[in-house]
Order: sequence, then C-alpha cells, then structure tokens
Amino acid sequence: MVATWRVLITRPAADNAVLGQLLGGYGIYSHGMPLLDMQPLPETPQQRQILLELDRYSTVVVVSKPAARYMLQRLDQYWPQPPLRPQWFTVGAASGEILADYGLNVCWPTTGDDSEALLALPGFERSLQQPGPRVLVVRADQGREFLAQSMAARGIIVDFLPLYQRFMPEYPDGVLLQAVSEHALNGLVVSSEQGLHNLIRLAGPDWATLCRLPLFVPSPRVAQTARDLGARQVIDCQGASNQALLAALQRNAPAQP
Repeated sequence: MVATWRVLITRPAADNAVLGQLLGGYGIYSHGMPLLDMQPLPETPQQRQILLELDRYSTVVVVSKPAARYMLQRLDQYWPQPPLRPQWFTVGAASGEILADYGLNVCWPTTGDDSEALLALPGFERSLQQPGPRVLVVRADQGREFLAQSMAARGIIVDFLPLYQRFMPEYPDGVLLQAVSEHALNGLVVSSEQGLHNLIRLAGPDWATLCRLPLFVPSPRVAQTARDLGARQVIDCQGASNQALLAALQRNAPAQP
C-alpha cells in the first residue's frame, strides 16, 4: 500500500477550511488545529496620525491578509480617494490580491512569500531609491523584524502600523500528541515563525516525540529556526501559500507506515 500524507494544518480556522478542501481534492487528509487567532487593535492617536499622513511615505508594505483587510477599513475611514503616493507592496499574492481588488496599485514577489523575496523584487528596490525614502510596514503587533532591520541598516526610515494582535488559542495539555495519534498524522505544517513557536509551545514535553515528524515550513529562515529547535525532518515549501504547500507535499513522499 502506497503511503499518503495525513497532515496537521495550523492556519486560522477560516484559512484551514479552505486549505483542507484544497488538499482533500488531491487525496491528502488534513486535520485542522489553528495555532493563530487575531483581533483588531484599538486605534491610537499615533496610528491615526500615520494614516492621515499616508502620502508622506514612498513605500507601504502590507505583510498579511489580515493586515490588508484591516488597512482597507482604515483607508475607507480616512482616504475616500487613496493617495497616488505611496507605492504598495505585499509579501505574497493572497494579500496583494486583496489590495488590488480594492483598486490599489500593488506589487508582490512571484519567487516566494517571504521578506527575502520582497527585498529582492526590483520594483521594491526602485521604491527605496527615491529621494528621502520612508517605509511604512502594516502588520500585527509584532513580526517582520528582519524586513525592517534590512531597510534600517541602509539608513531608510521605517515606521510600523500595528492593526491587529495575534495570539494562540487555548488548548488542553497533551492535545497535539493526542490529535496526531487519533488521526494517524504523518506530517505537521506551520505557515510562519510564530506558528512554529506556538506549535512547540503547544507540544510541550511531547515535542521530543513530535519533532521526529516531517515539518513543512514556508521559508529557509523558518526552516533553520525549526532545525535549531530540534525538528528532525524539515521541508521548505518555498512559500506560505496553499499552492506552495500542496506542491511540497506532492514533491515529497511520506515514509511508509
């Protein structure tokens, strides 16, 4: 009997549902256990000032689908007609399409869904070569420090606009190992570095067992972090999208039971 993948997927619940349906269409079983949830942050006077002066930025980077959705809500409130400046960028296609559907001129890398791919995008580099470039990173309460640090190291002013908070849902002790056993799972999936840390936190002492399972991650940087934290079999999906995960699952055969 040929082994097939049976994987734990850990995106937010709504995204897990879409991903699970996609994987199921290709005969891949998945069990959803969201490791990230989110809620909007209350607006501060500083955030309001940033939004009112949006046109002073040469570049705006929107780092996720939730960031894109929350940003559009703020645009509707403060900018009935979006300013011609800045140039908009996203890290991946999913968030980019949200902004494009709204009517913004937005670009994103096609070679990956991470900060490294965005930094290598020629259009992004051109936006940073304008006189006095100033960059706004629209994100959660934390994240994308590597992206910001890379620009700050070049003397570029980088501001953050945190619009939502990410947190890990509450689960009882031992639930992760129990799910792996009950559903006969042979692979784990995380879509971000925070998701990886939450996975290990949820595993607790069971990580010593679960670290032996193949772990699918979105980028080389997250892959290295996973190895540093003890993961034995790390598979880089070369992107955080559903299609990137599907391709990685199809490229790599699971071990025989």
